[in-house]
Amino acid sequence: MNIIIGCDHGGFELKQEIMTFLLEHDHQVMDAGCYSTDSVDYPDFASEVCRAIDTQTTDKGILICGTGIGMSIAANRYPGIRAALCMEPFSARMSREHNDANVLCLGGRLTGVSMATAIVDTWLNTEFSGGRHQRRIDMLE
Repeated sequence: MNIIIGCDHGGFELKQEIMTFLLEHDHQVMDAGCYSTDSVDYPDFASEVCRAIDTQTTDKGILICGTGIGMSIAANRYPGIRAALCMEPFSARMSREHNDANVLCLGGRLTGVSMATAIVDTWLNTEFSGGRHQRRIDMLE
């Protein structure tokens, strides 16, 4: 699967760990930045990831900031983006099954590496169930 991942300075370290996890599991990974812990503005990176999904350059996106809240707010401003802030695997599964989330948001200062990789693994391996949920997704567009 093609995945684009972006972060701000609060998510940089977790982004590096998740990129390693994704590559070890044979995913294609596009790094949208940031590239250090120097302070940056999270909306810039959310924009980059959302544009890549909108143009179908990639299948799914992952965004990480300190809490995941800012990235979630920023990403959900874009048409066609369904970003979900997930703190554990159950919400990751539900975000895919029921909401067809195409962007996963994580909190780099709140989520440890092992939990984050479990969330990412669940999120990437859960399919959208469609049915009555598709009707609700259609109402958002």
